[in-house]
Amino acid sequence: MAILEFESNSKKVIDMAQKSEQTDEKPHFFDFAAEAGLTKHYGGLGATEELVELCHIGEGCYVLDIGCGAGQTPCHLARRHGCRVVGVDILEAMIKRSRERAEREGVTDKVEFRVADAQDLPFEDDTFDAVITESVTVFPEDKERAISEYARVTKPGGYIGLNEATLLKTPPPPEVVAWASQDLGAHVKLLTSEGWAGLLESAGLREIVARTYETQVRKEAKELVRRYGYGGMLRSMYRALSLYARSPDYRRFVKDVRSKGIVPDNLMEYLGYGIYVGRK
Repeated sequence: MAILEFESNSKKVIDMAQKSEQTDEKPHFFDFAAEAGLTKHYGGLGATEELVELCHIGEGCYVLDIGCGAGQTPCHLARRHGCRVVGVDILEAMIKRSRERAEREGVTDKVEFRVADAQDLPFEDDTFDAVITESVTVFPEDKERAISEYARVTKPGGYIGLNEATLLKTPPPPEVVAWASQDLGAHVKLLTSEGWAGLLESAGLREIVARTYETQVRKEAKELVRRYGYGGMLRSMYRALSLYARSPDYRRFVKDVRSKGIVPDNLMEYLGYGIYVGRK
């Protein structure tokens, strides 16, 4: 299994996220994203809809979204596809933003949110029709355990669907490693398509589907607007500006991103994303 470890200047995201937000730990990327109420994943809404299709998600389905971030995907599934959705995230601040979004979008009767770790899900066996993650499973150090948990809580015949950053070829050059480390914002283990598919197979899943796509920076920006809408983007921009004004940590973070923000010309040759689906 081909694995590339990306190291950033911040502490490991999983270790930090598991610690109380009341401690004196230095904030990291996901704390800032929660404050702004804006999270992203490769492929945007189009990739979400691809997961919906491949996981056979439709009206009446009971869906678990692991690493729900600011709650956009659970609310979208409830509103557009008539699902009942549980969204979990390791950060309490993300759960707060998710609940706020559900209130704004009028779907509180169809969605619920709770704090949970992907590697230790607080649900009974055979609970959900589908389990999905979007740019989440790249972070846990024990990916086998995480995907085993996804499979455990999925009903027999149900689907597990992942949208995850993927190495298109190896080995990547140093400039691509540096850019990916900044963009993903954490210490991660990034897999090839074969690596991701192998994890699903190891969890006992069948009918594996694996599709990989190149990263297109301009398209990703457009998908972000499509996902949140202009109103949502303006709301997040206001929160980000407010955070910038009052938080020295955030100002240092933005300065660091700007200093490393040049996108390598060869990025799309090496770093993309993949849709990986298996049936229990």
